[in-house]
Amino acid sequence: MRSPKLAALELKRFGRGKLPRAALAALLLLPLLYGALYLWSFWDPYGRLDKVPVALVNEDNGAEVGGKHLSAGDSIVDGLADSHTFDWHPVGAAEAARGVEDGTYYLSLSIPKDFSRRIASSSGDHPETGALKVRTNDANNYIVGQISRTVFSEVRAAASKKASRTFLDKIFVSFSTLHDKTQEAADGAGRLRDGIGQAEDGAGKLADGLGSAKNGSGRLVTGLGDLNAGAGRLSRGSGDLARGAGTAADGSRQLADGAGQVADGTQQLADTVNGVVGKVGPFVRAHGKEIGEAAQLVADGSQAVHDHLDKLPAAAATGARLSRGISDHLATYYRLRCESGVALDTSCAELKRIKDQAATAADKAEEVSGYVHDQKNLDRLGRDLETLHSLASELAQRGPTLGADMDAAVKKINDLNDGAHKVSAGARKLAAGNARLAAGADRLNDGAHQLHDGTNRAAAGMQDLDSGVGKLKDGAQTLDGGMFKLSDGSQKLAGGLHDGAKRIPDYGKKERDARTLVMSDPVQLASGAAHNAPNYGTGFAPYFIPLSLWVGAMVAYMLIQPLNRRALAMGASSWRVAVSGWLPVVGVGVLQTAALMSVLHFGLGLQMARAAGALGFLVLVTACFSAIVQWLNAQFGPAGRILVLALLMLQLTSAGGTYPVQTSPGFFGAIHPYLPMSYIVEGLRRLITGGDLAPVWQGSAVLAAFTVGALLLTSLTARGRQVVRMKDLHPELSL
Repeated sequence: MRSPKLAALELKRFGRGKLPRAALAALLLLPLLYGALYLWSFWDPYGRLDKVPVALVNEDNGAEVGGKHLSAGDSIVDGLADSHTFDWHPVGAAEAARGVEDGTYYLSLSIPKDFSRRIASSSGDHPETGALKVRTNDANNYIVGQISRTVFSEVRAAASKKASRTFLDKIFVSFSTLHDKTQEAADGAGRLRDGIGQAEDGAGKLADGLGSAKNGSGRLVTGLGDLNAGAGRLSRGSGDLARGAGTAADGSRQLADGAGQVADGTQQLADTVNGVVGKVGPFVRAHGKEIGEAAQLVADGSQAVHDHLDKLPAAAATGARLSRGISDHLATYYRLRCESGVALDTSCAELKRIKDQAATAADKAEEVSGYVHDQKNLDRLGRDLETLHSLASELAQRGPTLGADMDAAVKKINDLNDGAHKVSAGARKLAAGNARLAAGADRLNDGAHQLHDGTNRAAAGMQDLDSGVGKLKDGAQTLDGGMFKLSDGSQKLAGGLHDGAKRIPDYGKKERDARTLVMSDPVQLASGAAHNAPNYGTGFAPYFIPLSLWVGAMVAYMLIQPLNRRALAMGASSWRVAVSGWLPVVGVGVLQTAALMSVLHFGLGLQMARAAGALGFLVLVTACFSAIVQWLNAQFGPAGRILVLALLMLQLTSAGGTYPVQTSPGFFGAIHPYLPMSYIVEGLRRLITGGDLAPVWQGSAVLAAFTVGALLLTSLTARGRQVVRMKDLHPELSL
């Protein structure tokens, strides 16, 4: 039996009695509870805001502006009454506060007592802002508070516009007054220009006379400056000479002292060397050859010891071992002979001394052995032997000529001592001459300083005179230039004031009204909406329609088995079993879609840009939802119904049906691309309100993929259900 016939047989079950037929009818109408009723309940809430009770408190006392009474609060109240935005209730402040608190009013708008006065101050010297007070209570209704913020922003903008017009109108009136006063100032500036011209001529003559006086004083200052410069150079030269002579005198004294110290040192060196040579010289001259030969023997011996140094540790160890053995034998012999309890032998005292000496020798031998076994000690001993060999070899070479070399060195030291004494005597003479030269240079420097001071004072006095004349000249020239600039400035002032008076506008009442209208509200908002949704319900229909169809499929599988038992009993293929359990719910879903869309269109007035496309798309939605719900129920049994609810909640929160999904926490944005309702909402928006169809085609492909995938999973589940299991007979959970 084929799958369509099995599906038809499954639906025929509902015609066998009144209760099954009633259940089928309820199943067909169930989506209306979610789709039609939900959308009907808030189809056009903004169009019924005039039913929302709102308290209006007007405490404005008004104000006097330019001899006229201003009542801005009454103007706002009249405008609100004509707007039909809310159901306004004029009440007192206490009643409004009480009503907002207990829910009688959703919110209140209060106009303060000084509102008109503050509005009027915008055209005065101390402008102030007027404040409308709005009080909401989110415990009554949060959405009304949000709507009120938009409405009252428009009220505030209108009130601000009116206040701006009053302020700007006074500015334009002030332009006329400013124009007349500027013209009067221009006439006065012309008269001032004539008087300044006469003063300018006198200032020019004064500047010319002071210029001649300044030239004479300048030449006198130049001459005194040259004389002072020469005296300054003489003073600096004599100062340099005095300092140089003093420095030379100090250096020569230091040289004499140093030369004397050197002479004393060479004398001590010569005395010491001559004394030593007098004592050892004869011996060195007579035995130079023997000294060389002895040094050669020392060099050869140190070389021999160095060559056999590596054998020393072994020999030392052997000697230490033999010494210790002898010491032990003597100690044993002494103990047996002298400490056995028999009468002491007369030789025991001598034997004890020999035993102690042998023990001491053994200790020293072991100490020497330990020393030579330390590689650092051997290395140091080797380096010392090498040094001894090098020095002894050099002494062996110089031994035969040691006496002659000693005499030559003594002669050089004596010659050095004689030269040092001669240098010391010459340095003392040079120091005396430099001291006399320094004294003469100091006297010359004092005279040059006195000459420079005199010429400097004379030049300073003349410079003060020249500076005074120069300041008078500069002042006269500045006065002349200032008078010229003042004359030129007064002329420009007069011309500028005349030009300014021409440029300052002098508006009439009609022109003022036109300009204040533009400047009080210079920017207008020209808004347009592509594919506009006419009301709130149309905008939310793409969200609630798939919600109702999902609930319809969920309830349908509470009445219809997800896997056709007859097909399972007949041993049909798993794919046929899956399709035969899917087709009845798809048929019911198509009828649900038809009933829902008929009520939305003909009952609520839902208009669709592409009605046929929307119906076809919803048939695909029904097929997809039926396949997904079927697999969850078939695979997980009663627990699958809970998973169906959970999956519904995930789709509702991540589909972006109300607010954009970007405003939700990151988790919902992450699962948004992987759930079918995300694509359904986007596609229905384009089919109902219009727009690009690319999301529709993409959504159709995604829904088809979900449908085929869910049917394949259901067929795999059906293959496992063809064998009856114990938990099928006794389920762990039943709903």
